[in-house]
Amino acid sequence: MKNRTIFLMIAATGTVCCLILSCAKGYYRAGEMEYLRDNFAGYTAQADGQMPQEPPQDPGAGDRFDEIVENPFVAVSDEPQSTFSVDADGASYAYMRRFVKGGNLPQANAVRIEEFLNYFTFDYPDPADGGDIALNAETAACPWNPEHQLLRLGIKGKSIPAGEEPQANFVFLIDISGSMDYSDKLPVLKAGLIRMLEQMRSTDRVAIVTYASGEDLLLPSTPVSSKNKIVNAIKQLSARGSTAGAQAMKMAYEEATRNFIEGANNRIIMGTDGDFNVGVTSTEALKEMVENYASRGIYLTICGFGTGNLNDAMMESVSNSGNGTYHYIDSEEEMLKVFVYERERFVAVANDCKVQVTFNPAAVEKYRLIGYENRVMASEDFENDKKDAAEIGSGQTITALYEIIPAEGAAADTSPAKFDFRYKKALGGESIPLTLTAPALTATPSENFRFAASLAAFGLTLRSSEYRGSASIDLARELAGNAGTYDPDGFRKEYRDLLAKAAALQRQ
Repeated sequence: MKNRTIFLMIAATGTVCCLILSCAKGYYRAGEMEYLRDNFAGYTAQADGQMPQEPPQDPGAGDRFDEIVENPFVAVSDEPQSTFSVDADGASYAYMRRFVKGGNLPQANAVRIEEFLNYFTFDYPDPADGGDIALNAETAACPWNPEHQLLRLGIKGKSIPAGEEPQANFVFLIDISGSMDYSDKLPVLKAGLIRMLEQMRSTDRVAIVTYASGEDLLLPSTPVSSKNKIVNAIKQLSARGSTAGAQAMKMAYEEATRNFIEGANNRIIMGTDGDFNVGVTSTEALKEMVENYASRGIYLTICGFGTGNLNDAMMESVSNSGNGTYHYIDSEEEMLKVFVYERERFVAVANDCKVQVTFNPAAVEKYRLIGYENRVMASEDFENDKKDAAEIGSGQTITALYEIIPAEGAAADTSPAKFDFRYKKALGGESIPLTLTAPALTATPSENFRFAASLAAFGLTLRSSEYRGSASIDLARELAGNAGTYDPDGFRKEYRDLLAKAAALQRQ
């Protein structure tokens, strides 16, 4: 946290030392630091001129997570099919990163391995012949149990060229309650939203709804051509009061509905620590609300901030119901990743995305889906277009892993499974099926496989999973060390650095 505070204070004064300190982290692209230095002044201080509080010193105390009951091994003879919704979130990885950087390891229930995997972009092939989705798969020996195999499934959404994205119609739903009055919460959110505006087109539209003890339509839907008006509204935000989030969410959806644009990216972008303590606070009631509006084509993205009061359980569950994603923002750098570098992912290219894997009993005795515990679906839901599932954004990659116990006497050249996938081009449409036969065991796994296996091994270790076998941080480091060729934004290098620090923490 000291690095973050220094950055904010120095950036506001324009001192060149900030450029050297922050660039050494390797997060910012050319020109980013200059932009933040020249434009950051005023975002950190509250509207009343007061500086926000420093974050609490006891990391994670009071943070709320749902309990994770890991998927067990399933006998193919009992249940040959495994079905689940994709999960495009990456919040769990960012939360882990904050803890490791701060000298701690996260609690087990904060570790969702599918979000470790899907935080990263993998080097998967693009869809061919104008398709929306491309599938790939790979089978190799399981690194933490060599007698088992690991099946990697890969999915990639088509990339929409810059300038060809649909019009954006966003409502920023901003928590300005007292619990957001910390330097790692509201100031970071304000800076990120303003930076995002720089990437938007003049025809895009933005509204702002705020909430504390009550809710307020701070800015009705406004074209980005009036950017200064939007920026000034964001700059005046300051934290106060309790948290009446549910009514504000309803107000945000009503504003999005009034200004709904057919064929546009109609989306609520919510920034909060998730602490709803006034009004409707039931997660189920919130889910019912967002599901209703999701069916009308309004997506929901939730960005969680800070520690000590983080309601991860609510935010992850509600975003799953709202045709959207959940991000944990641990730093200014993560805001840039979500709102600038990967902003095209706000555009869904495939909706209600479901996976069904049918295992070959001649090759597989048992299987276990690693992660995705709260995304598992009944087999009959796969072809049921009324059953909701998650979305995949432009250029986004999704990865899933199965640990396999081979059938006795299985031939090495036998495919372990059939990989089926369904998605919709548009919400409410008819699903489109894709299928791929998973390849047989290879002795030379790809870099994609090694990196995915590293993330899984790390997650299993942090969770102290009963299925971890010989998985360890050292194994994760070994696998990641041989998987760094593809690293377009430097996040894999950062991951290797985190592994080194986590190993040192574990030895303490």
